[in-house]
Amino acid sequence: MKQQKKHSVPALAVAVAAIVVILLIILPGKRGGDGARRNYKVKGINAVLTNEMSDIPELAGLDRDMRNFMQRWWVKGMQLSIMRHDSLLYSKGYGWADKEKEVRMGPGNILRVASVSKLITAAGIMKLCEQGKLSLDDRVFGPGGILDDDEFNAAIKDKNYYRITVENLLRHEAGLSIRRGDPMFTTRDLMNIYHLKKAPDSREVVKLAVQRRLAYAPGTSWEYSNFGYLLLSMIIEKVGGAPYEKWMKENVLSPAGCIDMHLAHNYYKEKYPNEVRYYMQDNDPPVPEFNNSGDSVARCYGGNNIRGLLGAGAWVASTAELARFVASIDGRKEVPDILSRHSVRQMTAFSDDHKFSLGWNSTDPELGWQRTGSLSGTSAFVMLYPDGECWLLVTNTHAWKGPKFSRNLRELVRESRRRYSDKLPCRNLF
Repeated sequence: MKQQKKHSVPALAVAVAAIVVILLIILPGKRGGDGARRNYKVKGINAVLTNEMSDIPELAGLDRDMRNFMQRWWVKGMQLSIMRHDSLLYSKGYGWADKEKEVRMGPGNILRVASVSKLITAAGIMKLCEQGKLSLDDRVFGPGGILDDDEFNAAIKDKNYYRITVENLLRHEAGLSIRRGDPMFTTRDLMNIYHLKKAPDSREVVKLAVQRRLAYAPGTSWEYSNFGYLLLSMIIEKVGGAPYEKWMKENVLSPAGCIDMHLAHNYYKEKYPNEVRYYMQDNDPPVPEFNNSGDSVARCYGGNNIRGLLGAGAWVASTAELARFVASIDGRKEVPDILSRHSVRQMTAFSDDHKFSLGWNSTDPELGWQRTGSLSGTSAFVMLYPDGECWLLVTNTHAWKGPKFSRNLRELVRESRRRYSDKLPCRNLF
């Protein structure tokens, strides 16, 4: 029998180290995606929270009601967080984050929050105002305007554009209209009309959109405008001196304690590691890809240029971190605000003439502050009540009612709060 050769400990250590180095080099390349997503690591509260932390016997009825609601509306997955006086009391996922991969929804998953992104963008604008770099009365276009660029000026035919202010954009009062289609959701039409070979970037979208006449003089009426919040995103870039996402993370989100919020990508293969899969209803047909490739795609994955929305609707977040963001702009003392009291008052000033608040949909002092969002594959609802309780819901499934589904989410929250508010634990998961 041959005597087995013995390896010294140093030799074994060197061999193991060499194998580890080789694996570190090879394996990332097999995961695909860009470098940022390869090196992505879930941090902060999203890495800590679990569903089990909110498995509370007294709230078994709340769990049941959430699941019943999902079953009624064919929702694959949903996430709920509840905050009171800036303390996170409850955070839980229901159903599937990714049914095909059998990944359950948890409180640490991130989801597209659609037009709730506008609230984040509005906070960025207020921060620039506090830094003395911007005023709500500043003009957007034309001589002395923030976006006084030659290519925009050459495209503008209606001189009323030169009257648009930053506040007009925030309140959807800039005269912008979707009567010829929403520039943010009609990319293929723009490409066909202007004979473009590739999907237009943000600057190209602006250059094409401002050729239209305004629907009304700025400040005299209102019409909801996603395009207006794209302009606000570009204002943040120009005045802040950095790309929109980078500036927002450094000046707004990180100071608020939100470190796992990002701009979404368009396709499933590009999603963040803890991001959910999005779903349409089973009978929703494939649609042409937004970039005129000729391919047919699921509406929530390539039907529109989600990333191109920027501050109008592209952020992904967990409801827990979104709650933390709300706690940082609500004027309460429990969590230090990232904005001054004056800025918070400006954002939440209420008018009975149906004006939009700054970033919020409505800030009725008797009903509470509300922000909604809807995209193909997601619906989002945020409600901060006058007594300091905040409910946040986001789904990963498109509802056939579209934006009107927000009413159903609002009713679910209203009824759930009535039944279970007094059963919530006294604690803080932040």
